[in-house]
Amino acid sequence: MLIAIPDLLGPAQVAELRGIIDAAEWTDGNATSGAQSALAKDNEQLPEGSEAHRRAGAMVLDALGKSPLFFAAALPLKVFPPLFNRYGGGQKFDTHVDNAIRIQRGTEFRIRSDLSMTVFLEDPAAYDGGELLIEGQFGVQSVKLPAGHAILYPSSSLHRVAPVTRGRRVASFFWIQSMVRDDSARRILLETDQAVQRLVGTLGNDDRSVIELTGVYHNLLRRWADA
Repeated sequence: MLIAIPDLLGPAQVAELRGIIDAAEWTDGNATSGAQSALAKDNEQLPEGSEAHRRAGAMVLDALGKSPLFFAAALPLKVFPPLFNRYGGGQKFDTHVDNAIRIQRGTEFRIRSDLSMTVFLEDPAAYDGGELLIEGQFGVQSVKLPAGHAILYPSSSLHRVAPVTRGRRVASFFWIQSMVRDDSARRILLETDQAVQRLVGTLGNDDRSVIELTGVYHNLLRRWADA
C-alpha cells in the first residue's frame, strides 16, 4: 500500500532544510548501501553523523511527530534517523529491495524495515526524470511529488529511481519499524481509523456507532501489534 503524505514540510521548512544541506559536503551514496544496492545505486548522500545531517534529520522527525496521517498509516515503533540523497547528471538507482534490517552506523540502533519513506525536497518542475517507481500487485506506480510531500510504501517492494536527466532531485529517505508488521493489517487499521474520523465529523464522539467502531479499531490493533 502506497500512502502519500502531503505537506509534511511546509515551504518555509523546506527552504530552511535545503539551506542546511545544500551548504554541506556530500559523499558517494554507496556509503550506506548493502551488497545488492551498491551494484544499482549512483547518487550522492549527506554523510551520516554530520552536523548538517543531524539538524536536517531532526526537522524531518519533528514533522513526522506532528503528522496524524503518518502515525495512522505507519503505526511507528522505531524510525531510522532520516538520510538525505541527491541525483543529477543521469544518476539513478536501479531496481532493488531495501535491506530487511537497518543498522545506524556507529551505534547499536537497529530496526526491521517494514516501511520505506521518501520526502521530496525539490520542486518537480526543476528536474526531469527522478521518478520513484514502485512495483506492486497493480503494476508499477510512478511517484514524483512536490517539495515537502512524502510517500510511504512497503520496504519489501521492488523499486527504483529513474535517471535524472536535467536539474537535481533532492530527497530525504528512511525506514520505519511498525508496531504492525503486516501490510494488509496496517491497511485495515488505516481504513478503520479513517472511517472513525469521518463518523466523528458527522455524528460526534459520543455516538454509539463511533464508540463501537473505535473499539473495533483498538481491538484489532491489540491483536496485531508488537509494541
